[in-house]
Amino acid sequence: MSDPRAEKLATLLVQYCVKVQPGDTVMLLGSSLTLPLFTETYRQIIRAGGHPLVQWRENAFTEIMLKEGSDEQLAFIAPPVKLAVETYDCYIYLGGSENTKALSNVDPARQQLAMSARRELLEIRMQRSAANEMRWVGTMFPTHASAQDAEMSLAEYEDFVYAACFADKDDPVAEWRKISAEQQKLVDWLAGKKEVKVQGPNVDMTLSIDGRTFINSDGTHNMPSGEIFTGPVEESVNGWVRFTYPAIYQGREVDGIELRFENGKVVEASAKKNEAFLHKILDTDAGSRYLGEWAIGTNNGITQFTRSILFDEKIGGTIHMAVGAGYPETGSHNKSAVHWDMICDMRDGGQIWVDGALFYESGRFLIG
Repeated sequence: MSDPRAEKLATLLVQYCVKVQPGDTVMLLGSSLTLPLFTETYRQIIRAGGHPLVQWRENAFTEIMLKEGSDEQLAFIAPPVKLAVETYDCYIYLGGSENTKALSNVDPARQQLAMSARRELLEIRMQRSAANEMRWVGTMFPTHASAQDAEMSLAEYEDFVYAACFADKDDPVAEWRKISAEQQKLVDWLAGKKEVKVQGPNVDMTLSIDGRTFINSDGTHNMPSGEIFTGPVEESVNGWVRFTYPAIYQGREVDGIELRFENGKVVEASAKKNEAFLHKILDTDAGSRYLGEWAIGTNNGITQFTRSILFDEKIGGTIHMAVGAGYPETGSHNKSAVHWDMICDMRDGGQIWVDGALFYESGRFLIG
């Protein structure tokens, strides 16, 4: 018997997040671990009149390719996959892992090769999304591995995931519309603003948002969500930031990251754990040392760090920023094969000033 909360989450993904309409083509990605949610999502796509294309991604396949594939195989993009990214109306990704550290010992250079080969697909998806040609959403299905990372039992983690998505509520859509309205007030206030100064025990930086747009992330792309984000003017970022949570990328946990920016570029980078990997990723391409995203988490229902960026970047009272690719709908021009989010807690006296006005302090918005 399936969990009724999984059924509600599937309905939310199809009806609210990507709004599948009769005749829509829908790419549905998942693995055997996500089968309960995958099955219900497939059912909802059919009921909505969509045409699903199933793409199965097993973690074991990825490991085999990275460890045993030739450079040519790592760089190969299957034409049907590219065609779907170029033409399909909707894209739904269901994540879930049996071992979140499975790729920790893979040569980072091989991971970079595979990632760089997929840069074009990432750019196509971002451009089509910005042009409203593709509607997409990603979520996570609760697994034992993710529960262990979050230091919870599976039952506790299931409760956490479904509560974060409001799949435990009678009307999840109503809950997300309420959050959307609250965040829209912030986005409206920020419209037309130019300069941002961020100060606190772990950050002292300035950046320009002149001509850039803040996006109200209200669950239509990430489920769960709860953030407002933009792409800073690429060469405007100056100062330093010390990230207060581990940053996880490609199965590796990098702890104690500190970055210093000059004219937008990361010119100094250090970490207490896996520093060599940090430098490897920052050297991926021309855009990987610049910020593609700067954001404020607003979801006060997510209070615990879980080692899953989908949830952690939304924690109320935090900011996060991503080195690498920016979202075109924000006005960002930064292109990269990388998009790596890193989180900084602001609840201990952190301030955000916008055009000289105190906008945010110690995790609380001061306008609206």
